[in-house]
Amino acid sequence: MQRRSVYLALFAALTASAAFPAAAEPVFNRIATFPVANNLPADADKATATSSEIIAVSEDGNTLVYSDSPYGGVGFVDITDPAAPKAGGSIKLEGEPTSVAVVNGKILAGVNTSESKTNPSGRLYVIDLATRKAEASCDLGGQPDSVAVSPDKAFLAVAIENERDEELDDGELPQLPAGDLKIFSLKDGAPDCAGMKTVALTGLAEIAPEDPEPEFVSFNARNEIAVTLQENNHIAIVDAASGKVVSHFTAGSVDLDGIDTKSDGALTFDKSLKGALREPDAVKWLDDERLVTANEGDYKGGSRGFTIFAHDGKVLYESGASLERRIAQIGHYPEKRSGKKGIEPEGIEVATFGDAKYIFVATERSSIIGVYKDTGGEPEFVQLLPSGIGPEGLVAIPARNLLVTANETDLVEDGGARSHVMIYRLEEGKPAYPQIASVDKEDGSPLGWGALSGLVADPEQPGRLFAVSDSFYSSAPTIFTIDADKEPAQITNALVVTRGGQPAQKLDLEGITTDGNGGFWLANEGDAKKLVPHAILQVNEKGEIKQEISLPEEILAGQTRFGLEGITRVGEGDDETLWMAVQREWADDPKGTVKLLAYKPKAKEWAAVRYPLDKTEAGWVGLSEITAHDGQLYIVERDNQVGDKAALKKLYRVSLDGLKPAKLGGELPVVQKTLAHDFMPDLKAANGYVLDKLEGFAIGSDGKAYAVTDNDGVDDSSGETLFFTIGNVQALN
Repeated sequence: MQRRSVYLALFAALTASAAFPAAAEPVFNRIATFPVANNLPADADKATATSSEIIAVSEDGNTLVYSDSPYGGVGFVDITDPAAPKAGGSIKLEGEPTSVAVVNGKILAGVNTSESKTNPSGRLYVIDLATRKAEASCDLGGQPDSVAVSPDKAFLAVAIENERDEELDDGELPQLPAGDLKIFSLKDGAPDCAGMKTVALTGLAEIAPEDPEPEFVSFNARNEIAVTLQENNHIAIVDAASGKVVSHFTAGSVDLDGIDTKSDGALTFDKSLKGALREPDAVKWLDDERLVTANEGDYKGGSRGFTIFAHDGKVLYESGASLERRIAQIGHYPEKRSGKKGIEPEGIEVATFGDAKYIFVATERSSIIGVYKDTGGEPEFVQLLPSGIGPEGLVAIPARNLLVTANETDLVEDGGARSHVMIYRLEEGKPAYPQIASVDKEDGSPLGWGALSGLVADPEQPGRLFAVSDSFYSSAPTIFTIDADKEPAQITNALVVTRGGQPAQKLDLEGITTDGNGGFWLANEGDAKKLVPHAILQVNEKGEIKQEISLPEEILAGQTRFGLEGITRVGEGDDETLWMAVQREWADDPKGTVKLLAYKPKAKEWAAVRYPLDKTEAGWVGLSEITAHDGQLYIVERDNQVGDKAALKKLYRVSLDGLKPAKLGGELPVVQKTLAHDFMPDLKAANGYVLDKLEGFAIGSDGKAYAVTDNDGVDDSSGETLFFTIGNVQALN
């Protein structure tokens, strides 16, 4: 069977776009994912919140160690076989672990024990890696954030943040007590608690100099400690041996152009932001004279990128909006964060693999890792890696050609994805991600996209597809044109659906099919509470709505918000029929069945059949797509589960031969369905967690079948969009 793997290669040069250069080899690709909830004790409630935040690795490279703040402990992952990580268990500590480091077989964990923001406290725990037991602890005198060990293993630095209360006076600084820096001498990995040095960092910053809030620490080979004062927009450099501040400077500001600054349900990268404070979070030394920061922002800033500084504070390179714009092209831009700090770069790692020194930038809100090569000047962009939700910690293991990310967000309370550790390997080959990306617009700005919820093939041109976005982008309902013959598949055009010359409102487009006249029929999923109608719409080639047809009252009497999830067209002239899939049971449906609706535009007649749903142990089951091809209706049926709980993502077919929909109001015939394809192997092949929303499916005129996942507009989602083919449908029958 001809088949394109879900691992699609990064296309060497996207047509009409300079955003993705020719892929350099070797490249990083994800090889495994580990949900840290698997480290919960056997008798624990599996719905217990867990998180992997800051991550380190044992000196032999075989054991990952991460801080788990919500669980109140430190977790372990066995990566002896990095492609098959195993649960290593976890230990509980008294307090909230914020950061970890590993040295000489000891884990050094900063633990927040504060009773309140005004009375901060914390301890440094010493844990034996072999026995997994806490051996000792030191009183830190404040709330720790970041910890780091010097390259020669002689010193440990701890950033004592004493973070502000964001609810007090709208988070305005100063809010005492001030934070500071602690320095310990180490002997065989054990800290000298009695000899702890306290380095005051007051009086340095222009912003709230009396209230420094140290965020992150990093050593260079000269045992100098770079300390970011995030809210103060400042960086200090401290000599570890003497405890003296040898240099300090403002992190400065950036003028950003070509960004989206409004959370308005539209992706428009044509705004500017002047004087955005960098407010760096993570910092790493590139060498003894240069350091790189991830400019997340917190207090009043956030410049959406990363910066390379000289030892004296001179800016050697500023990424500006370039990383964010690249991320927009692969569908990971977090539109809901537009009015705040955009992608929010938070984590940084620097490591040398072979002859190449890499910079890895973790973007919290877009769940992407930007990979660059250090050139000594402007970094060379290499690739974008998909990560879990909210990547914060990174650790490189060059001796094993590995990179690991810790992704802190756990959506267990909402039934969503868990916190995950993800593992990548540097190897010869091509990037496996992205699998779909957009070109630039004519003005050079990114063609933003996301939340792809419906798919149809051009009946005349093989490899050409059309997709719609759902209600996440409420201000700009859009039909996208896709060139599926490119690798990655290429979004080449965006057509906004309009009504009266303006972008149409009250739309939740979940399905699309061609109308035979150059336009489209669209399926609109309604929601009575939001005054969104259950309806189908016909638009012309310009995207203008020409007619809107509501579902008949006989059906609407039992409506829920889980309405139309797909539409397809069969026949011509008087025989033209639109088939629609209703996602879930409505009030008038027998349990375990949903409707397939049929509408004849010429006669304006409605009819329906019943479709029997599979059963699963968890969540609900419904329909996501319907596609007609060669006398068959192909229907995507799935559960709403994600990750390890996902069990049902299948393609069924129903023969049109003899399919007789009945008039509404009476008994409806139940269709016979036949399994055509199981999508679970395709979704697992990406080596991430299994995505829940497989929502688009289309078959080209050449019989080649394509599928796409909905990334929910990067809202409580990793933002990943998988786009792949399962080959020719004839091979499935």
